[in-house]
Amino acid sequence: MTSEEIFNTNDNELIMLYHEENEDAKNILFYKYKFIIDILIKKYSKYLSSLNIDYQEIYSECTVGFSDGLRSFQEDKSASLATFITLCIERRLGNIIRKYNREKHKGLQETYSLDYVYEESDSRLMDFISDDYEHDPLKNITEQEGYNELIESIQDKLTVKEYEVFVLMVRGLSYLEIAKILDNTPKQIDNTIQRLKNKIRNLLNEKENAID
Repeated sequence: MTSEEIFNTNDNELIMLYHEENEDAKNILFYKYKFIIDILIKKYSKYLSSLNIDYQEIYSECTVGFSDGLRSFQEDKSASLATFITLCIERRLGNIIRKYNREKHKGLQETYSLDYVYEESDSRLMDFISDDYEHDPLKNITEQEGYNELIESIQDKLTVKEYEVFVLMVRGLSYLEIAKILDNTPKQIDNTIQRLKNKIRNLLNEKENAID
């Protein structure tokens, strides 16, 4: 198979070639999705800057997270490869934040609260750097204490695509960033967000009515 043929294959086939240690597949996957590293570094730029972390170290951790995503991705997961890579990279960023946070604990306590709402997201900083990632970053979405039942109910109500958008939303990514990661237009993502919000709103109303 030529490099051009490999480039035109789908992600699942590329992952199979990657596991066979095909260097062309590895390079093509990195070329296709390296923009995710830039998105996440930008997302955390203010926080990382406040910790005085060297950019090369940050980028190195991100590439490790990228490799983790390629190595552990499974086709049957409820996320595309791009989303799974995003969560794996974010896990690595969480690790480096915790490392430097421990070293500068006192100063950071005065500067950043773990309840700080990051940019325009409803997610707290604690959600980004929690220790609940385990081996699968998707579990951080579905296994937070107090949210298990609700998140499972939400997942049941959403399509695979809607849930994938939901996962990225709760990580604090904008609809423009989600559109780029999922290779959709911003309008498509905006429409998906409106649909999933309505479904979640209806689900919450159903639960409230059940309680009454």
